[in-house]
This record gives sequence, structure tokens and C-alpha cells, in this order.
Amino acid sequence: MLVLDGVSFEATEHGITCLLGPSGCGKSTLLNAIAGLEKLDQGEIEFRVPGSTLHPTSHIPDLPARSPKLGYVFQDPRLLNWKRVEDNLVFAFKGMKIPRESWQGLLEKYLSLVGLLSFRKQYPLYLSGGMRQRVGLARGLAIEPEILLMDEPFSKLDQLTARQLRQDTVDICARLGQTTMLVTHDVEEAAYMGDRIVIFSSRPAHIVEVVDNPLDATKRDLDDLAFIRFKKRLLQTVLKLVDQEGV
Repeated sequence: MLVLDGVSFEATEHGITCLLGPSGCGKSTLLNAIAGLEKLDQGEIEFRVPGSTLHPTSHIPDLPARSPKLGYVFQDPRLLNWKRVEDNLVFAFKGMKIPRESWQGLLEKYLSLVGLLSFRKQYPLYLSGGMRQRVGLARGLAIEPEILLMDEPFSKLDQLTARQLRQDTVDICARLGQTTMLVTHDVEEAAYMGDRIVIFSSRPAHIVEVVDNPLDATKRDLDDLAFIRFKKRLLQTVLKLVDQEGV
């Protein structure tokens, strides 16, 4: 079954690229292909980070054979409940072969960024849903990836918690200059978080439009008239797609 049909776009370096489209259109499949968890039948994904190769195949012989470091924040936090918060990050450090002498500094930096340093000894089951997702975000960032992948990480949170986490994530990514790709089907989330928004059709997915956000990442206000106008523009594109395709 064809899932992605002629999809081609460039993500924003040091910014957030949102993949926006209806549920089941193939956004998460594309994200998993970028992560190397899904195999493409044809085409290629090109990483333009220093020293990286083309993925999955390279036709440039003088590039060093190195893939970029990728962090992944899942829809569910996928934490190890029998390990403390800090040990969940250490588990990622071990998997990425990060030197032990770096662990303490990374733990303090990234747990502080997500506001959970004082909860480092706590077990995930004793944390709220929003706090568990913050641990997932810290784990994705703490390996200091060149690209951070996020698959609808706020979709299962209540409205107020999700709103705060979106704001914090935008601030953190802007502060770190983090290149990020975020899958969402929420128009407001895409308008608020995305520096570039790639709008997908239903399956087999093709790109309907690529929109660059005219609003600065650190100055987006959900109640501001300029933001409301931009969100409306995205919503009109999505609603037109619904009318045309019945998705």
C-alpha cells in the first residue's frame, strides 16, 4: 500500500518544522523513516548536518560515513517505570555511548530546562502525565541530538498542560537552536510551534502546501490578532482539503 506519494520538502535548520495533516495520512511513518525505524521502498532522506551521510543511501563518496544523532520524543513517554527519572536519562546515555563523565552535567542541564531537577530521584509512576512527558522531552534532548523528532507528544494531555508544554518546548528549542521535526494534526499547535509547516493530504500523502511562519518563535501569543490570522490561514487550507478529499 502506497503511504507517501512524491513527498519532498526541506526542514528548517535550528527551528521547528511541523508535519500537519489528518490522522493516518503517514506523518508518523515519515518520522519513523527519518529515524531509520521504517524502510523506504524508494527515494531518500538527506541530512545536511556537518559530517553526516545521506540516508538511507549516499551518492557522494567524499562524505564521511556518519549518520546524525537523532533524539525522539514519543506520543507516550515510554519511560521505564522501575527506574528513577535520572536513570531513564542515563539509560539513553548508555545506549548512545555518551561518556560517563558527561552524565552529571547533562542530567542537571536538561532536567533543569524542563523544570524537573528536584524530581530526579522520583519514579515515573508518581509523576503527572505532563511531568512524565517532560521527562521524555529531557531524555530526547539530553543526548544533544542534531535533530529532535517529536510524534504528537502533547496529544494525550489536558488542554492547559499541553498549552504550557508547547510554550516551554518552543522556548527550549529556540534557546538551544535545536533542529526539530514535530508531527501534529492540531492546527493551533502547528501555528504556535512551527517555524515551517508542511501540510499533508490524506493517504497516500502528498504535500498540499509548505508555509513559513511569519511570527517570531519567541513572540507568538495565542490571543494576538496576528497569530489568530495565521492560524485561520492554516485552518482554511486544512478545511479546504477536508472538503476536497472528505478526510
